[in-house]
Amino acid sequence: MGVWHEIARIDHSFQKGCIKSSATYTMLPDGEVEVINRCVNGKDGRLREAKGRAWSVDPENNARLKVTFFWPFRGDYWIIDLGKEYEYAVVGSPNRQYLWILARQPVMDDIVYKGILERLTTQGFRVEQLVR
Repeated sequence: MGVWHEIARIDHSFQKGCIKSSATYTMLPDGEVEVINRCVNGKDGRLREAKGRAWSVDPENNARLKVTFFWPFRGDYWIIDLGKEYEYAVVGSPNRQYLWILARQPVMDDIVYKGILERLTTQGFRVEQLVR
């Protein structure tokens, strides 16, 4: 839970032009998670915000979630890599179309980033598509 800063992503239409992206996750009383994604529009400087909900579909370790920002559409949101101290998280989809590298701080050490890219490559993600 808390605020995570986007370090890199595979770009999609719903994030086109976004800079300084972050996601805030808050546990709700019903066990679901409120998701608030924010970014600054790189063209006009306006804040963009999208609110959604997520829920675990993997009760054993909560690493696989479903997320929706508008019903009835929902997507897979799988935590596929995690820093030992929760300093970063890598979230992707099983079809490898979506990918985000998130961190607690807005900047990530290059050595850590390169290690993540190596692991993602072995998992079949096209890291050359990442927007950092």
